[in-house]
Amino acid sequence: MGGPLNVSSHAPLRVGVVGAGAISGQYLRYFDEHGAAAGVRLVAVADLDPARAAGAVGGREGVRATTPEEVYAADDVDAVLNLTVPAAHASVALAAIAGGKHVYGEKPLAATVVEAREVLAAARGAGVRVGSAPDTVLGRGTQTARALVDAGRIGQPVAATAFFACPGHERWHPDPDFYYQPGGGPLFDMGPYYLTALVQLLGPVAAVTGGAVRSGGERTIGSGPRAGERFPVDVATHVTGVLRHRGGALSTVVMSFDVVGHELPRIEVHGTAGSVSVPDPNTFEGPVRLSTRAAREWADVPLTHGYAAAGRGLGLADLARAVRTDGAARADGEVALHVLEVMEALLRAAEEERVVAVESACARPAPVPESARVAVD
Repeated sequence: MGGPLNVSSHAPLRVGVVGAGAISGQYLRYFDEHGAAAGVRLVAVADLDPARAAGAVGGREGVRATTPEEVYAADDVDAVLNLTVPAAHASVALAAIAGGKHVYGEKPLAATVVEAREVLAAARGAGVRVGSAPDTVLGRGTQTARALVDAGRIGQPVAATAFFACPGHERWHPDPDFYYQPGGGPLFDMGPYYLTALVQLLGPVAAVTGGAVRSGGERTIGSGPRAGERFPVDVATHVTGVLRHRGGALSTVVMSFDVVGHELPRIEVHGTAGSVSVPDPNTFEGPVRLSTRAAREWADVPLTHGYAAAGRGLGLADLARAVRTDGAARADGEVALHVLEVMEALLRAAEEERVVAVESACARPAPVPESARVAVD
């Protein structure tokens, strides 16, 4: 198939979606609400189930329901939005790249680091871009917190804490089995949000150590037509890690499906002169709070940095900006590879009871400017 498509500095990035599952609705809503301003235009939706693709297209004018193969080969598609299941992320990305398309996908970038490296190598060879969720860290919550860190409001960063804890998704999800199979668990399900935020705040990770446990071999579905059915647990359900960032700070991370209730903060970053509380990294906004030596009481900080036009699809729009300007994307494939390697290293460190070095060294993404919108660098 042909080489990478040329996109002019003014033309929108024409996007074909592959995978019309539940998450696709949020992305399609982003196209509807922000696409024109963000420089992205939806032209096709593909799925292995034609009826599901047609349902996702709905009455959108100028958007066709089609097959994945047609999207990979289409002359009017510049980029593929990969919304398939994690096990298919690499194969879909490689097919899109072979068709000369840029790729932006849901997390994780691939099921394994080996696959992720293959995707990025193929993209470099084809001269196309790869981006990956999560893009929530480009919203005003994490970016405002980052601006405080970068401005020295907390002094020299020393440490961070990141907590996600719940009783498990089986209490609400009607088909939760995949959360408890390899590639799932609290670390691979929610870890990308928290670890990507930590990379934004403190930069890449050099080494990790930690521990992991699995609480029981089965769980019970709590809702839906399968309520009461038991299913196997094949992954660690509670993971605790210590990450040593290349800049010297240490992050303590807890990811758990074993906690009934807690009052732990989502993320806090602590420095020599103060601390900043960061909102839920699975959201684009939320309260940012600051405590300093001069004013020890916690105080809310106005949300000043980060893209204001937020929603799932923000990372794709930022990728479109990077293509138009020949600049760097912020939700970049190299960042996603690094986060994936950190997660794999953490589980290996827990299993082998040792410190594991992280080989990849992504660049810390550029901050989103103050008062930015998606179409503005």
